[in-house]
Amino acid sequence: MYYPILKQEMSVAEEVLTIESGFLEREVTVTLLIPEGFGDLGKINLLLLNDGQELENLQLKPTLEKLQSNGQISPVLVAAIHANEERQQEYGAAGIPDFKGRGSKAAAYTSFITQELVPKLQEFVGTISFDKVAYAGFSLGGLSAVDIAWNNPELFDRVGAFSGSFWWRSKDLNDGYDSEQDRIMHKMIRQKQHRPDLKFWFQTGTKDETMDRNGNFIIDSIDDTIDLIKTLENKGYNRPTDIQYVEIVNGKHNTETWAAAMPKFLVWAFSSK
Repeated sequence: MYYPILKQEMSVAEEVLTIESGFLEREVTVTLLIPEGFGDLGKINLLLLNDGQELENLQLKPTLEKLQSNGQISPVLVAAIHANEERQQEYGAAGIPDFKGRGSKAAAYTSFITQELVPKLQEFVGTISFDKVAYAGFSLGGLSAVDIAWNNPELFDRVGAFSGSFWWRSKDLNDGYDSEQDRIMHKMIRQKQHRPDLKFWFQTGTKDETMDRNGNFIIDSIDDTIDLIKTLENKGYNRPTDIQYVEIVNGKHNTETWAAAMPKFLVWAFSSK
């Protein structure tokens, strides 16, 4: 869909949506960021965002207002899903807990997203289809976003992972760990059917962490992300057409770095050109 280049101030409203989730057996808070005049736009883009409780630290609202006012991105509705104390259980890979049993509720979280949240957003907007639909997250929330988008390609066009936890593994490092077999997301993508229309955006920071389990002088955050990109390339995806990678020098594993990277992601996902 073509959107005219906007050169006017566009405000973003904030509204809180509360959903009583049958799958998660809890009340889920979702903060909506709503572009001005969205009801007159016909179709609108949608961004689902894990760890929505970090919206203020991510400076997402002013970033959206600036990019939309400058005509750099098309109008986008953001649904920022708040995590709670069950975060390490609800995020992860659906049906595949890690070696500590974390991610045990990831399948329920996937069902919440696909069967409860998305229909609620369709009802809110008054349409069964959006223009571009993206899912993004940070750290373990980035792993979750990739898992959900990869396994539900009919719902998502784009997925972004900021400092994604792609180390997520089924075996402890001291228990015969093998990087080829035990990194859960890498193995899943190797084994499952190619999703040709899905586009990927990855960000790491050179100071994300200090761990270097294979002693190659490259931190694991970068190593695991690069290896996942290589796994996707082996499935037939191409850089930069299908995959974008942003590495921030001195970037850390925190909201300040992710906020700095956010404009790049939003323009990649929702460019008005």
